[in-house]
Amino acid sequence: MMKNNYFLLFFALFSVALFAQEEQQESTYKKRVLETTEVDLLSSYYSQDGNNAAVSGGIGTEELTDATGTIVVAIPLNDDDVLTIDAGVSAYTSASSSNINPFDGANLGNAFQASSGASQSDTWANLTGSYTHNSDDRNQIWSAKASVSSEYDYFSIGFGGSYTRLFNEKNTELSITGNVYLDTWTAIYPVELRPGAAYGDAGYNPQFTPFDDTSRNSYSLGFGFSQILSKNLQGSLALDLVQQNGLLSTPFQRVYFSDKQDYFFDDFQLADDVERLPDTRFKIALGGRLNYYINSVFVLRSYYRYYTDDWGITSHTASLELPIKLGDKFTIYPSYRFYNQTAADQFGAYETHLSTDAFYTSDYDLSKYNANQFGFGLNYTDIFTKFHIFQFGLKSIDLKYYNYKRNTGLSSNIITAGFKFVQD
Repeated sequence: MMKNNYFLLFFALFSVALFAQEEQQESTYKKRVLETTEVDLLSSYYSQDGNNAAVSGGIGTEELTDATGTIVVAIPLNDDDVLTIDAGVSAYTSASSSNINPFDGANLGNAFQASSGASQSDTWANLTGSYTHNSDDRNQIWSAKASVSSEYDYFSIGFGGSYTRLFNEKNTELSITGNVYLDTWTAIYPVELRPGAAYGDAGYNPQFTPFDDTSRNSYSLGFGFSQILSKNLQGSLALDLVQQNGLLSTPFQRVYFSDKQDYFFDDFQLADDVERLPDTRFKIALGGRLNYYINSVFVLRSYYRYYTDDWGITSHTASLELPIKLGDKFTIYPSYRFYNQTAADQFGAYETHLSTDAFYTSDYDLSKYNANQFGFGLNYTDIFTKFHIFQFGLKSIDLKYYNYKRNTGLSSNIITAGFKFVQD
């Protein structure tokens, strides 16, 4: 009898140990969402020029340079969960924004040259944290994120989340994404409109009152659908809905009326008022991608998006990219993008608005225009991560250059660089 009890006890313990071992093996061999910590170092340099600055009412220099640095760290918390931290800083120098106060520099105020005063440069900073959870079968993905960003004239907090479901042996993907951004402006007005300003003569009487509310809230909802159509073809569709409320005008962007007398101080024309736009805006964007694997060397990536909003803007975006694989490690990316849009109902060029209009802006971002962008990229990938910095191996390098031109005269160039490191 005692021997039988020992046998039953041994059998029970053996069964528990075997079951635990099977569970451990299952856990051991379950593919992790992210194997090791990954670090992306991203940077860009942007420069532009043009002669339709919104700060000076649709005329004047649009010269601007911006340098941005970002670090993105993705940390696997376990087999299923990933924490991602994204921190970025952007420093810019802007000739147009320097003319918020064109009289604080060494030269006479002039819309077509930058003031050397304090408003010519600023720094923007952002911090975003996101958490992603994958189901055991990897067919469901949940994510949540929060962000904070700050610049000299605004502060923003944001939060959101997404849910993705994969079907049909992961050949079909559906997703939904929601985000909320709560912004607060520090209303900075053109210097001549500030209390106590002494510019112009006794006849200068601008049509200006400060904004009552300086908050702006944005709510977005996105839907995505992706389908592998064949061995060589993949397509996707995306629908984005955005609702904005609050201060959608930029307080330091001047407007000049055609039915008001012009007043100057130095060589700079004083504002009749600042930009006035509706306090609500609803946007709809519908886009699609189609990627075709031609062969082991060429892949064709195409994209189209239609956009419309209740300010009267409709736009079309179309782009093509042709990655060309050069051996095992190098790929080049020639690309082209075309964009056109209609003008917002509230847009008018320099001195075309009337003082009796309810809304007005001379910001050429809201004008009718066409734009062409040509790009070229180079990617280097080393799956063996031979080059190391401390415990991290270099997995890839991305370098890209884009040249952008509008038919309004604005042109820009941007260079971007990205370095991906993975922990050994």
